[in-house]
Amino acid sequence: MSNQDEVAENTLRKELPAEVPAPPVVAEEEPEAAEPVLTGRQRLAKGLWPPRVTRAQLIVALLLFGLGFGLAVQVASNSDSGNALRGARQEDLVRILDELDDRSQRLEDEKQGLEKQRAELENSSDQAEEARKQTVEKEKQLGILAGTVAAQGPGITMTIEDTKGTVEADMLLDAIQELRAAGAEAIQVNDVRVVAGTYLTDSDNSVSVDGNKINAPFRFKVIGNPQDLEPALNIPGGVVQTLEKEQATVTVERSDKIVVDALRAAKQPDYARSSSP
Repeated sequence: MSNQDEVAENTLRKELPAEVPAPPVVAEEEPEAAEPVLTGRQRLAKGLWPPRVTRAQLIVALLLFGLGFGLAVQVASNSDSGNALRGARQEDLVRILDELDDRSQRLEDEKQGLEKQRAELENSSDQAEEARKQTVEKEKQLGILAGTVAAQGPGITMTIEDTKGTVEADMLLDAIQELRAAGAEAIQVNDVRVVAGTYLTDSDNSVSVDGNKINAPFRFKVIGNPQDLEPALNIPGGVVQTLEKEQATVTVERSDKIVVDALRAAKQPDYARSSSP
């Protein structure tokens, strides 16, 4: 190169600005790949697989399987039975129908027999209850006659005033016999209950009833029909007139309610026993 060319190049360099070094090139980072958007079917498949089975779900699945299997077997059995009947001969069908009729008749007979037994049991129960009621009522009646239970009902009250002390045991006994003949059902003299075996005796200017001493006035409480009892005492020559002849005063009063409450202890017989089995 000539000197002129060098001078021209140096002059040009002076006129031009100094070179600025270029900045280093930095490689741009690639953006991370965005997560793909799943569809509904894909989300369902992702939720179902891989399966997450709990113990309860497993038990339910086994139960459902067993139920389905049983239903399938039952349907198959019924289908086989139906196919067997469809393929049976007429004689076989008649025989099957006869067997069904016989079985139905046996069941009907058993039903009637059971209904008959039930009716008998109900009737027996009713009879037992009625017998029990009759037994209780009979016991009460016997207790009234034996003097072991109290009694009440219509009747009369007879009071004998003996101021002279002339009334004796046989006169009171006649009164008791007359009342019994007139239909007296319960009798009480003062505080002593009169029963079938009652006896009266004279004792020291007084009277004893079954060994119990009683004093005047003698008060009879009698249960029975008043319309029968009072006339029986007032008949001519009867109890009232006999006592009045002995200077005793007799008063008879009717009442709709007489209470006989003197009781006797139940006595066990020494020798007599029931002949019923």
